[in-house]
Amino acid sequence: MSDNNATASSVPLADFVVPPPDEQQQEQPIVPLAASKKMTEPPAATPTATATATTTATTNANGSAVAAKSRTDDDSSIFSLIYSVGKKVAIVGSIYLVGYMGWSVAWLIAPVILSVARDQMAKTSEKKRNIAKVSALASEKDVILARIDELPAWVYFPDVERAEWLNKILKQVWPNANHFARTLVKETIEPNVALALSQYKMNGFRFDRIILGTIPPRIGGVKIYDKNVDRNEIIMDLDLFYASDCDINFYLGGMKGGIKDFQIHGWVRVVMKPLIRSMPLVGGLQIFFLNNPNIDFNLVGVIDFMDMPGLSDLLRRIIVEQIGNVMVLPNKLPISLSEEVSAVALKMPEPEGLLRIHVVEAKNLMKKDISVLGKGKSDPYAIINVGAQEFRTQIIDNNVNPKWDYWCEAVVEVSQRAILVFRLFDWDRTSDDESLGRASVDVASVIKKGVLDTWLALEDAKHGDLHVRLQWYKLTPDPNDLQQILLETQLLRVTTMSSAVLSVFIDSARHLKQARANSKPDPYLVCSVNKQKKQTAMILRDDSPVWEQGFTFLVTNPDNECLNIKIFDQKTGNDIGQYTYNLSALIKQFNMEIIQQPFQLQKSGPESKLYMSLSLRILKAGEIEEDTEGSEQAAITRSSSVKVPDAIIVAPATNKDAQANGKRLSTESPISEEEPMKPSSGALSASASLEKPISEIASSVLTHRMPELVSSAGDHGLGRIQLSIIYSAQRQKLDITIHKIMNIPLRDPSSIPDPYVKLYLLPGRSKESKRKTSVIKDNCNPVYETSVEYVISISELRHTSLEVTVCTQKGFLSSGSPIIGMLKIPLDDAEITTTAGLKSWYDLEPEHKHD
Repeated sequence: MSDNNATASSVPLADFVVPPPDEQQQEQPIVPLAASKKMTEPPAATPTATATATTTATTNANGSAVAAKSRTDDDSSIFSLIYSVGKKVAIVGSIYLVGYMGWSVAWLIAPVILSVARDQMAKTSEKKRNIAKVSALASEKDVILARIDELPAWVYFPDVERAEWLNKILKQVWPNANHFARTLVKETIEPNVALALSQYKMNGFRFDRIILGTIPPRIGGVKIYDKNVDRNEIIMDLDLFYASDCDINFYLGGMKGGIKDFQIHGWVRVVMKPLIRSMPLVGGLQIFFLNNPNIDFNLVGVIDFMDMPGLSDLLRRIIVEQIGNVMVLPNKLPISLSEEVSAVALKMPEPEGLLRIHVVEAKNLMKKDISVLGKGKSDPYAIINVGAQEFRTQIIDNNVNPKWDYWCEAVVEVSQRAILVFRLFDWDRTSDDESLGRASVDVASVIKKGVLDTWLALEDAKHGDLHVRLQWYKLTPDPNDLQQILLETQLLRVTTMSSAVLSVFIDSARHLKQARANSKPDPYLVCSVNKQKKQTAMILRDDSPVWEQGFTFLVTNPDNECLNIKIFDQKTGNDIGQYTYNLSALIKQFNMEIIQQPFQLQKSGPESKLYMSLSLRILKAGEIEEDTEGSEQAAITRSSSVKVPDAIIVAPATNKDAQANGKRLSTESPISEEEPMKPSSGALSASASLEKPISEIASSVLTHRMPELVSSAGDHGLGRIQLSIIYSAQRQKLDITIHKIMNIPLRDPSSIPDPYVKLYLLPGRSKESKRKTSVIKDNCNPVYETSVEYVISISELRHTSLEVTVCTQKGFLSSGSPIIGMLKIPLDDAEITTTAGLKSWYDLEPEHKHD
């Protein structure tokens, strides 16, 4: 939807009346005035049309008319340039004259004001004339549609109902809402904005006057959920649009500023829970935005006028962020309606699941940087948003095909209508970062599929694609699922991935010690798990504060992690209470929960206690939807049980096939028909899983009989190289380890080679896929033990080959070529994707075979 909300608000949606079908048939579409005249005129040739046709024919016949017209255009452009220069000279000259003559500045300001006012009046008059022209040619419905940039949700969505009755109620109660809004802003938003600004050495922020104005919010539609909803709750979504005439003043240090024309638009969810049997029948409300709403406002006063470097933009960004931290998921605004309902039931976080996000790479991004020769490259990075949760990748310098390999995790409390948004930017050292495009994914579609690995076409960009991999994890209270998720996170080899979600509800504290003599503390609480920190609000002058705030933490391994809690006095900064809880003890609790239990605080008084609730949930991978690719994989798995007869392995053709498949057969122990090879079952199943011909399966089986030490220089006499290749599907990474090279031939006894290894991915042999080891001086049997990695999807891996080139810094052949030997390894071998991977010796081949 468009962000031009002011236009939408100017036309009452109640007047939007759809005419009957018979009137609709008679309506004419809106067309420009000139076009309408052409449609109404008879087809007979008019004098104007005849003259036009004659002129066209004459021009095509004789180029002199075209040349004359070109000269006329050139003359008009020259006069336009002279007029523009003269206008600027007049403006600058008038300013110089005012200063030279020592006149009052009013001589300069008055004409400027009159000129601006005249231009605005001319634009307004022209707009009215254009609307009148269109109105004379079109129906009333078309005029309304042409003037409204944004229609309410009930127009577009059939399951969204119109709610004019609700708008009438809001209009009547709106004058009484100012007190509630003032309390919310003063107690919640103001301290958070002040804390955020203090990090930039700007102190003293406070709101002075908060008046909401007379224009109430407007509900564009209401959706009530009656399926897949707990019987103890009512859920409805509201399409909220608020374009206010508010009057809000604030102070930042000694400067006074204000907020005008505040606008906000987004989907608001209202959860009424739990349902009770006494009035008001609903125990409480949870109000929150499902995704980041569109927020806009004007800053007025000295803040906006001076616009000290970035101050206005910084303040605007912080205010928008703090609004999101209050009412955008996973943050909620809870309102208690009955004393029968405990605060835990209403305010404790209840995550629905966890979304694991892997931003792999992007390709063909726009070039934003300017170089000496024109458009250069970009320095891209990505920002990921799930509600109010935001993550940011690293910056890749000078690259329009960046590979980030960035992992993050987002807690999802409500999956319905939740949107995962990716925004790409070009980092700029001197000015604002420029957009490279955006993409979005519906979280519900990821839950349905379980795993989503896809390329997203970037919107708001000329070109560019983003490769992401998303996986959904549901939450279970079963501690037996912990070992499975721990094993999975270990296979990822990403240390920041979590295995559980901890929900913490800080209810209150009792009898805190005094931080100052004869004065009660101003306490606030900080709880942390590893590097994650969450902080409650500060309570003034209270030794028994009631916070009633809930937080969510991601836990890597609950067996060896702790929840650390500290209570501070804001005035002095002193620590007035501590507590540490081992999460391993929570696993042993029933349903892995503790509800409203007191804990004795340390470094505080003997009666100091903290009341809180804890809940631990283990991650469990969601069910993966079977697709065509999945069914093919299942067929491959079934084929891996095919048993290869021993007679095939000892056939004479086996050795030839093995040499054709990368020369991985050892020449040290030739196979004879009298001594057949017995392959291991693991190698057999992994090799057979590709449904290759029997000869190729046999050659793959023979791969693993090669001893660790070899004395042969290979079939081509160029030496042999030992490699390990393993692919991790979870991490989308290909790891290659170059172990050693054996028996490089010595062409010249006086010149021992200085070998190194180069790697490329084929097809393409791009610069981005180049990897290189260090150089080992004067060695025919170098040992590298060097590992390199590539970020590549499983679908790309099946069509990719690895090119390995062994080179020397000294000329190897008589022609002086630095290449000792090469080989090409297809990466469609199923053994590469196993846990152990593929470790083998390969014969080096001459250079010409892979030119």
